[in-house]
Amino acid sequence: MIRKDRKDSALNAPHSAEAPYTQRTLWTETDRDGEHVCTLDQTMLPHAVRTLRLSTLDEAAHAIRTMQVRGAPLIGVTAAYGVALAMRQDAGDAALEAAVARLAATRPTAVNLAWALARMRKRLTPLHPAQRADAAWREAAAIADEDAAQCRRIGAHGLTLLRALTPAGRRLNLMTHCNAGALATVAHGTALAPIYAAQAAGIDLHVWVSETRPRNQGLLTAWELKQRGVPHTVLADNAAGLLLAQGRVDAVLVGADRIAANGDVANKVGTYLKALAARAAAIPFYVAAPASTIDFGCPDGGAIPIEERDGDEVRLIGGTAECDAPAGNRDSDAAGHNNAHVDAPAATHANRPGDMGECAHGKACDGRVTARILPADAAVANPAFDITPAAYITALITERGVCPASAAGLGGLYRDTSDTPNTPDTPDNPDRKQP
Repeated sequence: MIRKDRKDSALNAPHSAEAPYTQRTLWTETDRDGEHVCTLDQTMLPHAVRTLRLSTLDEAAHAIRTMQVRGAPLIGVTAAYGVALAMRQDAGDAALEAAVARLAATRPTAVNLAWALARMRKRLTPLHPAQRADAAWREAAAIADEDAAQCRRIGAHGLTLLRALTPAGRRLNLMTHCNAGALATVAHGTALAPIYAAQAAGIDLHVWVSETRPRNQGLLTAWELKQRGVPHTVLADNAAGLLLAQGRVDAVLVGADRIAANGDVANKVGTYLKALAARAAAIPFYVAAPASTIDFGCPDGGAIPIEERDGDEVRLIGGTAECDAPAGNRDSDAAGHNNAHVDAPAATHANRPGDMGECAHGKACDGRVTARILPADAAVANPAFDITPAAYITALITERGVCPASAAGLGGLYRDTSDTPNTPDTPDNPDRKQP
């Protein structure tokens, strides 16, 4: 389980109104082998909690590519630490460029990744190789701290909006898509930060959590909200429009993977459909994101690259099941167990919550199963993101405040772009589409 003796890693600690923002999703630990980056393996959630330890560039790149680490801000921070880990092995010019290129190739849509890598390159390139390892670690730590601070301010600005929306005589009902909480950032979250701030302020609220197929990141949101004691209900993605039309939602609040200069937003696929339904029902639709998600070098949503993921994410579906197969049938059991045995402390077994997860196979088992719902040769389209035009967004919530989703709105908050991420003079993401 997560170490309980570290307040910055106790994401599953009970919520406290006095200290609601103490949790961190990414932290560092030191042992005789050196300093390591630790986070949660999000491919195991919500069924099991396992700490993922990153000690090399390869491990950091793998974690991002396979979505063990996910969420645009957390991807950026993990990439920064990936560069730092690489510099401990080889701090030469060629190694620096290779590390940046390796990490940049993991996922194309979240601009936080390209921003963090550009910042690390800018900081390290002028230095002598002997100075780079320590400087890289300090810079990555600074990026992590800035992300936590920015997300906390997003929560404060979003709270102002939620106070105004809170109806008299009943609880406030919000809807989310994907996971834009603490799990997607170093701390606090983006779309969930105002919700946690509202909870701490005593606002009676409830969250409709869209399951977000095919990766089901909404289950991460449900897990996270449960840890914090926030009332919530998981709904099928296709039910969102009905709830909005019935007036059972007061506002939709989502995160973003990239915001173009004109206010168009790339976010987890399915976001656009919710924005359309919210507009039809006259329900406010808010997007919360830090400055590192704003790409001032990208003119509009049409220039944002859309990641196409493996079709098996649609052809297969995963979950947990009782692992009651006989011990002698370890390779292929009747229950369809995927035999994904892991040597992981406190992997939660479906039969015995909280135990070490030892199943009938006699090994530590993560309890997960995989079922096929489409033939292996079925044609599948699996875009990971979609584009919500600025016209369907009520407002953007950033660490600097709330603004219209437009070039003028963003320009009003970020007039001084000298220190603003992703301005046109920032090195382009090589995957960016040209207008």
